[in-house]
Amino acid sequence: MHTYLKFGGLMVLIVGSLVWLAVGGVKETKTYYKTIPELQQMGKAARQGRVRVGGDVKPGSIVKNGSQVSFVLHQGATTLNVVYSGMDPLPDTFKDNSQALADGRLGPDGVFEATKVQAKCASKYESKPVQRVTHVASVASN
Repeated sequence: MHTYLKFGGLMVLIVGSLVWLAVGGVKETKTYYKTIPELQQMGKAARQGRVRVGGDVKPGSIVKNGSQVSFVLHQGATTLNVVYSGMDPLPDTFKDNSQALADGRLGPDGVFEATKVQAKCASKYESKPVQRVTHVASVASN
């Protein structure tokens, strides 16, 4: 009986540790996509946790300085200065007018400090136009 209690206690400890790690990992990687106006409305909350913000890369704003890249995201007239200093190279689709997501924190100076940047080429991900096919029924005349 004593052996079963030890085994049961060990199993509870192992399963509990795995659940704790899984829940902690999900909370750490969970970030929501915010627009630039939503980010600005968050106030201090934007500086406290990780945030993912999206917008279009303003033409001519990409400046590479060593391993650091700065650029401006915009949505209409609203802009956000972003500084990326992550370890991963920027994607090939990251260029002027591309849609981009920056993952990081808003700094005290109002500059978004990104640790991860994702970009996509709008034309690559647009749905293909629907082609309508007209079926012509041919009637055999006898």
